[in-house]
Amino acid sequence: MNNKHEMAYRPQNKYWKQFLKRYDLYLMLLLPLAWYIIFMYMPMYGLQIAFKDYLPSNGFWGSTWVGFEHFERFFNSFYFWRLIENTVVIQIFSLLIGFPIPVLLALLINEIRVKKFQKLLQNITYIPHFISVVVIVGMLSLFLDPENGIINNAMSHFGVDPVPFMQKPEWFKSLFISSNIWQSMGWQSIIYVAALSGVDPQLYEAARVDGASRLQRVIHVSIPAILPTIIILLILDIGNFMDIGFQKILLMQNDLNMSSSDVIATFNYRKGILEGDYSYTTAIGLFNAVINFILLITINQIARKKAETSLW
Repeated sequence: MNNKHEMAYRPQNKYWKQFLKRYDLYLMLLLPLAWYIIFMYMPMYGLQIAFKDYLPSNGFWGSTWVGFEHFERFFNSFYFWRLIENTVVIQIFSLLIGFPIPVLLALLINEIRVKKFQKLLQNITYIPHFISVVVIVGMLSLFLDPENGIINNAMSHFGVDPVPFMQKPEWFKSLFISSNIWQSMGWQSIIYVAALSGVDPQLYEAARVDGASRLQRVIHVSIPAILPTIIILLILDIGNFMDIGFQKILLMQNDLNMSSSDVIATFNYRKGILEGDYSYTTAIGLFNAVINFILLITINQIARKKAETSLW
């Protein structure tokens, strides 16, 4: 009996000793843990107002319960399909075009043998990430101005009439996605460059001895080496599929391009922050989160079965 009793408590003693030995590292976890609890989990308490007619004066518990009324109001609204279409189209093209570019950039950086040129390319592509979104939109407005913008001035030399790009709905998605790619591709490529730096050089040497060309070495050595990283980041991107963010779109948005630029995030900003319709926008945000959760679970399951790489 004594032996069984000692065996039962031995793992606990082992974990306690490990904790005391590395207590300083565990203490470092308190700050990020507190951040997640305060800013990620505690606000979930407020999700109940999505099912209530919330009034700040009545508080969470004093507001009237209305069930799924706000969800039905959103699903039956005339702007529902426009918001869904704009959000989904922007995100699909951002994934199809924007996701592979950092991977290709990292492969290009890895293949440059002259360190000076390698660092130069990295610095040039990293810099846009540190430019404010307000400055980026200001640059777009300046460059694409119908009267004095350099793009329209260049087009006029070829006999093309000025185009008000920022006011045209058909141009909004292209401008938004391309400027996002330009701003973020260098920063997003860092993790792929780091993964490539860990590839054993002997693999490249063995492929070179076997007669593989540079392109073949990239295809058969570099890409398989970073494929798990690519899959993990793709899962995370798809898990945030419905979350575009409203700052840049709101800055680029105007009455003329609203049909193409209005997404769920900007609609929530107008309704929730400007008009104070808290329950309605909380219901829309909860709908958004549920879609993201379903997509995350689905793509994680597919990746685990097909590629044997997943978040869990």
